[in-house]
Formats: sequence, C-alpha cells, structure tokens
Amino acid sequence: MLISDYVKRDLEFRIRSGSDLPEKLTLGAIAEIYGVSATPVRLALEELVAENLIIRQENGRLKLNAPERKRRAGAPPARPTEWEDVLARELILMSLRGEGGFVREEAMAERHGIGRTLLRRVFARLAGGGLLEHVPRRGWRVPTFRPEEMDAYLVVRESLEVKALELARPHLGRAVIASMIEGNSPGAVAAESIDNRLHGYFIEQSGNRYIGSFFESHGRYYNALFDYAALGAEVVAEMAEQHLEILHNVARGRWSRAQRALAHHIQSQKPVMEAMIATLTPPSPSTARKA
Repeated sequence: MLISDYVKRDLEFRIRSGSDLPEKLTLGAIAEIYGVSATPVRLALEELVAENLIIRQENGRLKLNAPERKRRAGAPPARPTEWEDVLARELILMSLRGEGGFVREEAMAERHGIGRTLLRRVFARLAGGGLLEHVPRRGWRVPTFRPEEMDAYLVVRESLEVKALELARPHLGRAVIASMIEGNSPGAVAAESIDNRLHGYFIEQSGNRYIGSFFESHGRYYNALFDYAALGAEVVAEMAEQHLEILHNVARGRWSRAQRALAHHIQSQKPVMEAMIATLTPPSPSTARKA
C-alpha cells in the first residue's frame, strides 16, 4: 500500500467515525499527523474531494462534508509496510556479509512484491544516508563493510562527538538530560526501548555545522549498522548503563568524566559490531568439513 493510499483510507475512517482531525484541514496540519511530506497528503485529499467526503470551498479552503460523517466508518486501515526499514535491513545484511555490489532493481522489486517506482523512491532516500550509492547509467551499489574503515570512522566520531559535548555545555537543558536519564532506566531496558538521543542532542547543541555535516554525510550508514548490531538484552542493558554514566556526569557538571565516558561508549560499539558480523559470516569450507 502506498502511503498516499493509507493517508486517504485513514482520513476516510477518521471522517466517518468522528475521530479527531485538525481544526483547519491544511496540507501541513495533516502531514504532521502522519509524519509525511505534503505530496501523499495532497493526493489523498484530492481523492476525498472527488468522493465528496471533503468539500473544497470557493476560497480554496477545505471542510468536512457533515452528512458524510453519519455513515458507517468500518475498521481503521492497517499501516502500510515500512519499505524503507525492510529494504534498509536487507542492504545492511548484504553489506555486513561482504555481499556489496550492484543491486538489480527488477529482482529485488519482484522478491518483495513491490513496484520499481516505489523501490527507486526508497533507494533514493537510503542513498542519502550512505546505505546505497547511485552510479549513473549503472544503477545502485551497496557498500561492502570493511573493518578498517569502521575503525577510522570511530576515531573521527570519538573526536568530534567529544568536542561536540564540550561545545554544547552551555546549551544543554536540565529537563532534556533528565528525560534521557529516565529513558535509560531499568524499565526502559526491560522494554528494550532505551533512549539513544544523547548523541544527536550533543551534536545539535554544539552549534557547529561542520560537526553536524560529518555525521549527516557518514553517520547514517554506521548508525544503521550499530542499531542492527545492538540486539539482545545484555547489549541493551550495557548501552543503557553507559548512557547513564555519561548523562549523570553531565547532570552533575562533571565534564571531564562525561567526555571520558562518551569516548568509552563510542569505542565499545566496535566489539558489538564484530560479534554481530561473526554471526552473519558463513564458515569457511575447511571449517565446515571439520565440523
């Protein structure tokens, strides 16, 4: 299901069921509800106007067709498959397994049962984050994960993130830090949904656009790898403990300790990645024969 189809069906359900809608039916207000751009919302609204569920007034503003709200709503639509997450996961696995190279659009679209137009849109977004590279006249190339490149990235990441924390010191909000501490509490660990905002928060509050530019250009690929690797209760608990050490030191103004804890946390992600890669790497033929 395309996101515009989902927005259209969900808006129809909300209209018929009397669910909450923005006071003013504007593209921006509706797009904010679904966390999407204006384009799928515009397409959805055009269909709802054609079906007379929404009326376009002479001044161009939209309003609900009140009589239509009395009709039966039916069941709310299921959210569409998050194809960006599905395809990102597959590309990450390919990269970690050393299966990088050019991806055949037709084969991947057929395997997932989606159109090539949708596939290209998703690939274009993933390419912006470093998970893919678009090569003119050749197609899409998956980068092959290389441990030595990860080591080099971690060196630069550590230096820049520690510097970002130093620059961010005057701009850090106590309430934000407190909420992140709560987000790494034992309850969050038990739910395996710990708060990982501290990295982006320090970078943003540093106010240094060159630091931000580095992470925008190179961070998403490695963040995706680290996020995929960080599975399992023990890993989640360890990450939360490290986050708390950083955050508690920040809250108490122990800046040197906070910076050392941040550096340790960043470097500790390397063995997590190595363990994950080991589970994805098939044994060599000689090892398999011995087994």
